[in-house]
Amino acid sequence: MSNKLAIFGGLKTINYEFKKYNSIGIEELEAASKVIETGVLSQFLGSHSDDFYGGPKVKEFERACEKYFGVKHAITVNSWTSGLIAAVGALDIEPGDEVIVSPWTMCASATAILHWNAIPVFADINPETFNIDPESVEKNISKNTKAILAIDIFGRSADIESLSKIAKKYNLEIISDTAQSPGAKYKDNFAGTLASIGGYSLNYHKHIHTGEGGILVTNNDMLARRMHLIRNHAEAAVEGMGVTNLSNMVGYNFRLGEVECAMGIEQLKKLENFVSSRQSAAHKIINGIKHLKGLHVPEVRDDCSNVFYILPLVLDLDALGISRQVIFDALTAEGITGLIQGYVNVHMLPIFQKKIAYGSNGFPWTENFCRKDISYEKGICPIAENLHENTFLGYEMCLHDLTNQDISLIIESFQKVWSSLEYLK
Repeated sequence: MSNKLAIFGGLKTINYEFKKYNSIGIEELEAASKVIETGVLSQFLGSHSDDFYGGPKVKEFERACEKYFGVKHAITVNSWTSGLIAAVGALDIEPGDEVIVSPWTMCASATAILHWNAIPVFADINPETFNIDPESVEKNISKNTKAILAIDIFGRSADIESLSKIAKKYNLEIISDTAQSPGAKYKDNFAGTLASIGGYSLNYHKHIHTGEGGILVTNNDMLARRMHLIRNHAEAAVEGMGVTNLSNMVGYNFRLGEVECAMGIEQLKKLENFVSSRQSAAHKIINGIKHLKGLHVPEVRDDCSNVFYILPLVLDLDALGISRQVIFDALTAEGITGLIQGYVNVHMLPIFQKKIAYGSNGFPWTENFCRKDISYEKGICPIAENLHENTFLGYEMCLHDLTNQDISLIIESFQKVWSSLEYLK
């Protein structure tokens, strides 16, 4: 392979490092400094009082999120994993209940279900959008199904309209895991706001961030109250709040601090510009490479915007006549950083393949921790599996602050590699 890469004359197209993406500026520094000067870094109390809901910056950030996303309730948490756990728990999910989820996601989407001793059931994905396929969802519904956890992957909303019809038909709830897609639109609404519960990640490599953190959104008063309780030591506050439905009312310290929320207020003001910049860069790359043989670029739709956390590409290996690894190595040799081969097949992770649990005698056993007709074997999600193993090639758009020169060189690198496909075979 190294000899074949010598075709490129020993001079790679990109010979410098792109500037790392950094959404934090002087505004965040000043906001954080002001909070530190007050000495109030957190004002949460784990009991029923005004401070049960946090300090002034927590409340200010939540109100700003409610206004921005057009929702009744926004609830901050210390990570989006915490947010997912709170969302599943708020839906009154009990042991043995089933929640249908995509395998094409970060593991927390599924382990948040396990957290409540419920059962993740994996539905396959749509090969064009990479989001959960509504037809596969419906095929996996059983009498034990209580909810659908739909991931708005790579910056694009799942087909929430079709999923909502299924949810209504079978009396299910929907959680939108919009971690990667803040600011994306589904028709006239923000992704994440059309489900029973939605939310966004504030992890450091997202469009906006507070280091770590998350934002839950809902228009349902009862679900909001339950998520507030799970966020902040529910068992210590339910009596004072007059809560009598104690299902899942074991709470945690999922609270986000005052400094992070002060930064989040400033970050939220910048989200629209950050999204616009990412979309512009992605569209330029797409237009520059969409004509290349055997390379499928994402569809750009007017009614469902994409904020491009990752630019997803799919290779037609029959048309190319070479493997993804050869393409990846050649593009990397040209100096492109941020490429990924495959993504994730959560159902193939050890926790689902081993299924180890412990009986009352303390000895491990390896039987399924769910009904016998649920399988986590390879083959249950063939589209996701083939994409991960063979044909998916992604470019991490949130990794760099791309200039027009950077974009031109990325396009040039793709074109150069494609012009030499015959030699690479």
